[in-house]
Amino acid sequence: MSELRLVPLGGLGKVTQNMYLYEYEDEILIVDCGIGFPDEYMPGVDTLIPDTSYLHEEIAKGKKVVGIAISHGHEDHMGALPYVLPEFETMPMIWASPLTVGFINKKLQDVGIETEINVFQDLKPVQYGKYFTVMSLAVTHSVPDTKHLVINTPEGVIYHGSDFKLDEHPIDGVKTDVATMKELGDKGITLALIDCLRVENLDRTESESETGPELEKLMLNTKGKYIITLMSSHIHRIQQVVNAAKKLGRKVAFIGRSVEQNVKIAMDLNKLQMPDGVMIDKRDMDQYRDKELCIMIAGSQGQEGSSLIRAVYGEHRQVQILPDDKVVFSANVIPGNEIPYYRAINELASNGITVIYPDVNHDLHKSGHASAVEQREVVKLLHPKFVMPIGGEDRHRAKFKEYVTQSLGYKKGFTLIPGHEEVLGLKDGEVRVVDKISIKPRTVDGLGIGDVGPTVLSDRRSMSQAGMIVLILPRINGRLDLSKMDVVSKGFVFVKEATEVIDFIKLQTVEILEKDGRKAKTDEDVASLLERQLSKKLYKVIRREPIIIPVILDV
Repeated sequence: MSELRLVPLGGLGKVTQNMYLYEYEDEILIVDCGIGFPDEYMPGVDTLIPDTSYLHEEIAKGKKVVGIAISHGHEDHMGALPYVLPEFETMPMIWASPLTVGFINKKLQDVGIETEINVFQDLKPVQYGKYFTVMSLAVTHSVPDTKHLVINTPEGVIYHGSDFKLDEHPIDGVKTDVATMKELGDKGITLALIDCLRVENLDRTESESETGPELEKLMLNTKGKYIITLMSSHIHRIQQVVNAAKKLGRKVAFIGRSVEQNVKIAMDLNKLQMPDGVMIDKRDMDQYRDKELCIMIAGSQGQEGSSLIRAVYGEHRQVQILPDDKVVFSANVIPGNEIPYYRAINELASNGITVIYPDVNHDLHKSGHASAVEQREVVKLLHPKFVMPIGGEDRHRAKFKEYVTQSLGYKKGFTLIPGHEEVLGLKDGEVRVVDKISIKPRTVDGLGIGDVGPTVLSDRRSMSQAGMIVLILPRINGRLDLSKMDVVSKGFVFVKEATEVIDFIKLQTVEILEKDGRKAKTDEDVASLLERQLSKKLYKVIRREPIIIPVILDV
């Protein structure tokens, strides 16, 4: 009898790039396909996507992808689809909730991918191939239509519980389906994967509905334009701002491609209620007084080039931020993104603009993730044989074991915390590590996918920190003329006078080539020799390691 293999390609030990494979016999079911965000050690990288090398190795062996199930419409769960789908010879069947389908369709249309995406109906199982059925159930989160997935397999029921919270007062009235959770638990669950991101918080996560009154109060006290920036997928937050604007007699304009698109999709699907006469076209804002306007603008993380940042620096055609205006950040900073986020806030503050953000007003943002209390409640309802924390970093996984499962009496070996790149096998009611695969960082840089590897990133870091030196060596009639060599530097701040360092480089170049140049048989050998030895000699003098690029030019 075969085993069920669980292969995390992302979302294990990290918050983003969520992608999981469930394998049985010759079939593979994919759950989620999200992007990640580069850190400060990845200069020039736009996005991270899951490494699908293992997946395609399995396909090459004769296995087939029977489908993709997407849990919800956040980028870290579905944003990699435009990059991953073109890799398949045959487009897999995709299922998601209505709003998530809307978001995905728009993303795929933008890159010219045409495929039909099917819509989950809660509690109605969908057959994937011979071995898998998937059923969705409603949970609350910071984007509407978020689902947990119940996967029936030959080795039992797997509960795939990604991002959620237990909001008792959701904006759209759709609560987490705890009744079905209990029914599933009573029938028996082999393994439950549970969102652990907010496990360090021991108090119940506050309801999203508690944000609305504060947003309204801030709007009421605004003399000029009320400018608010938030996550463009946070339709419930947008709904509360719209409601406040309606109540206080302000017109609402949406600015920024992402928020404009998502609002249209949500309105078309009846997920966002827009009262008559409230929304105006951004091009018509000049027809209203500032105190009559509420502007929702994209760029809540201070992203370079976003509508908010262009407005902050006075470069936006439609939005000019004036002293009587109020700018509200209704989004927490994403870890690792602190520099651009606070740079935007500082720029506004330095210009005398009233700016409110979650650090000074905690009611501006409520998390979409369950605390340890809620995680414990869900595990108690499901009472699976095995539990595996997902969607958090390593510290969250460790605390989940301490705060959640151990407190519920789970013994050693029944809370699964596999190592990075480890594959779990489920067979006959038991779970063990059965394999270890290679998962490498996969980058998107402009139009390039996966072509920015460790060496390129190392070079970029060196250039950003210590600059670059280009050593130009002319070759005349087949011989290097070192008397005519030139040194060009970029981004290199010399400790001594620049001329002294350039003279040092030229002198060392002559010495290196006189001593070891005959060992170099090709231009590449010469370049490698100079790069290696000049780097060492320069570091001894200036304690810096710039990128050194020797170039031989035939004159």
